[in-house]
Amino acid sequence: MNFLYFDPGLGAMIVQAVVAVAAGVLLFSKNAMYKLKLLLGLTKEEDTIDSIDVDEEDTDESNDKNE
Repeated sequence: MNFLYFDPGLGAMIVQAVVAVAAGVLLFSKNAMYKLKLLLGLTKEEDTIDSIDVDEEDTDESNDKNE
């Protein structure tokens, strides 16, 4: 009977592969579920990037005070 030798480097590589596969499946399924819900109309499409609205009047006043 032949036994395989697992050194620490191979063990670390196996753990890294398992973690990478788990993360890939999690991220892929999250994106796929979001698109499926969007397609079925269960979720509204939202702008996921937060933006800060700055009025031009505010910036002009602050520039006049500095001069």
